[in-house]
Amino acid sequence: MSMNKWTVSVIAYRRITLGALVALYTIVVTGALVRLTGSGLGCADWPRCSQERLIDVSTGHGAIEQVNRLFTGVVAASVILAVLASVRLAVRRRVLTNLAVGLVIGVLAQVLIGGIVVLTGLNPWANMAHFLVSMLLLGNALILHRLAGPRDAAAPSVGWLPVRLIGATAILGLAAVVTGTVVTATGPHAGDEEAVRFGFSIYQVTRVHGSTVIATLAAMGLLLWKTRGRERYFESRIARLMGIASLQVVVGYVQYLADVPALLVAVHVALASGVWLSLVDVVYCAWTMRSRPVTRHIDRSPAQSLR
Repeated sequence: MSMNKWTVSVIAYRRITLGALVALYTIVVTGALVRLTGSGLGCADWPRCSQERLIDVSTGHGAIEQVNRLFTGVVAASVILAVLASVRLAVRRRVLTNLAVGLVIGVLAQVLIGGIVVLTGLNPWANMAHFLVSMLLLGNALILHRLAGPRDAAAPSVGWLPVRLIGATAILGLAAVVTGTVVTATGPHAGDEEAVRFGFSIYQVTRVHGSTVIATLAAMGLLLWKTRGRERYFESRIARLMGIASLQVVVGYVQYLADVPALLVAVHVALASGVWLSLVDVVYCAWTMRSRPVTRHIDRSPAQSLR
């Protein structure tokens, strides 16, 4: 079959975008494992592992860092495939191509930021940027996956109050993510024993982070209460968001009381990414339903119809 006749179905493209989303999520977790195992400088050079070798797995730390770097190739392939497949859809949609290209640009940016992280000796600002860009990529990938599927025609238009509550929840959630990266850049899991850390009090930054998390959870609870029974389309998504966030809070407090063991921190990072994805999903649904035109049905009496 010639390339000109090759097309991608909607179902196939959704699978491709899901693959990109899973790859991006996985590399967030593997990146966290690099830091938690103290392997941030397992490869002291970039893009080579060392000045002598391009790939060096002679040490445990080097092997962990090298696997994480090599997995970047899987991520890159998945997002490039999303771009190529988007232009082969039976009905091409420019928004899908644009979002897929955004993923490619974001992954390239992450490669450069990762190099800066290594070459600056795990600078905390660079590490924060590395994680936050990962969250942007996850959000982009989720929206791409959602847009690639059929639109739910049965979903209702959303009222102004839920939309505003969702906006407030999103802002608080973003604040929780940012303050969480500050805690990480201040605490013991900076990626290497000699890595530079922020000079903040870990107790104080943890309190600030905890406050933003509690505020976010409270906003979620209010949102769930205000939408229950009236905005049923959102109930399951908001309930899922609050469920994952509640579990995240429990894990966060347990890891703090247990003196931040690496395993619990890894679970915390994985859950944080899950909370972020659920939050983006709720915001996406609110935005699409907010922009949906509402068709009004006007009942006319026979007399009015004759006028």
